[in-house]
Amino acid sequence: MNSDEAAGSVLARLNNPAGEHTRFAVIADPHVSTRSEGTSKLFEQTEEHFEAAIEDINKREVDAVLSPGDLTKDGEPWNYDAVDKAVSRLDAPFLAVPGNHDVPKSRDEHNTADISWFAKQYGPGTLPFHTTIGGMDVVGVNSAGTRNRLFESHDGRVTDEDRAWLRETLTDAGPSIVLVHHNFPPVSDQISAHREAEPEMHLPPVMRDPKPFADALAEGGADLVFTGHYHLPATGRYAGVREIAAPTTCSFPQAYLLCETTPNGTVVRFIPIGDEQSLGEAHAQRTNESTTSRGLTAIAAARVASLPLVDEHNNK
Repeated sequence: MNSDEAAGSVLARLNNPAGEHTRFAVIADPHVSTRSEGTSKLFEQTEEHFEAAIEDINKREVDAVLSPGDLTKDGEPWNYDAVDKAVSRLDAPFLAVPGNHDVPKSRDEHNTADISWFAKQYGPGTLPFHTTIGGMDVVGVNSAGTRNRLFESHDGRVTDEDRAWLRETLTDAGPSIVLVHHNFPPVSDQISAHREAEPEMHLPPVMRDPKPFADALAEGGADLVFTGHYHLPATGRYAGVREIAAPTTCSFPQAYLLCETTPNGTVVRFIPIGDEQSLGEAHAQRTNESTTSRGLTAIAAARVASLPLVDEHNNK
């Protein structure tokens, strides 16, 4: 990685995607909030954390910045304004798919923009989308819903229409990355397994009907899927599809991913955006908020301590 050889820690070494040299960053779940405070998301610091990640990314000479969503606290117009202000400072294109907190939900007490606005603001103009960065095909899919779908739930689901579109689009694609917010079962099951230690831990919203979605990706030859949602780094393989779940910038362990694809495969690095003090404060806040937050913090800490999570280059 040239001057970035020592940046962060290796989270994953993958055999695929492989191809033309491409460098990109992945920012997940910033939950930018300018009018709220507290919780394990440290709302009063979310804007600062997002801006810190962008400032650091600008030093990395990336081809693009990708996000699997939850850009805002709950889709508030003023928080989107803050996101846009921060993104305007990026030296590279920004592409995002919505998270469950970015789309209209029944409990909203504000006017949340519809999905067509999100698609134009943070992508090529449509959802799902297909574009290229460097030598990579990038596909974005909406699992979070719309005003007419999943309006009463924070679960995720990819529609039949989008799955058909994926099969057709990926068939003609080269080395490919897929962005979607919600997670596949192997990653979700890591959360469920921790309930043996924390029986009162609640399970976060899940991806509904994951198998048909994964089958569409596998049939199309998708190389790698980036997700967010759980606010911790994780990986899994489901129906032949490799998933990397990105950490959040808002709560422990505040970080983003720096990825580099070459003819030899892809290396994913975990880049913290906080110093020792801020990471310690975030750990304490997330640990003490609730049983669920404590469990997620324990999982996140274990993942960070176990890096790299996968090393296909060395068969690990």
